[in-house]
Amino acid sequence: MKINIGINEEQRKAIAGGLSVLLADTYTLYLKTHNYHWNVTGPMFQTLHTLFETQYNELALAVDDIAERIRALGEFAPGSYKEYAKLTSIKEADGIPSAEEMIKDLVKGQEAIAKTARSIVPVADEASDEVTLDLLTQRMTVHEKTAWMLRSLVA
Repeated sequence: MKINIGINEEQRKAIAGGLSVLLADTYTLYLKTHNYHWNVTGPMFQTLHTLFETQYNELALAVDDIAERIRALGEFAPGSYKEYAKLTSIKEADGIPSAEEMIKDLVKGQEAIAKTARSIVPVADEASDEVTLDLLTQRMTVHEKTAWMLRSLVA
């Protein structure tokens, strides 16, 4: 059926395209955070192991919200490593970094996602897509706060 939600097809495609990048960034950071949860070592092991688990669980919920918004806009959500690798701005880590390097790397990832979300705001705003704007505001809030908390660990 034709979608008639007050956002034209061109705008829906543009918003969904931006959200696809956000989804790829979020899933890539989810995978990286989960990896760090499994492989962190050192004197802050228990603290970081638990913190990273909280963070990857939050990211796992976020990918579903983002993908479902893409679908509500009438587009298919990317869902493979191949597609994510093409879309994401987040770089993979080489090897297993130290705990401090893990934290710094996750800060970069959190900040990257906040920037990706922020880059979609003008497109969604132009289309008066308040639903996507709300989702983006929620994502920016989470990622900016998480980046701040992680930065505080290595201050």
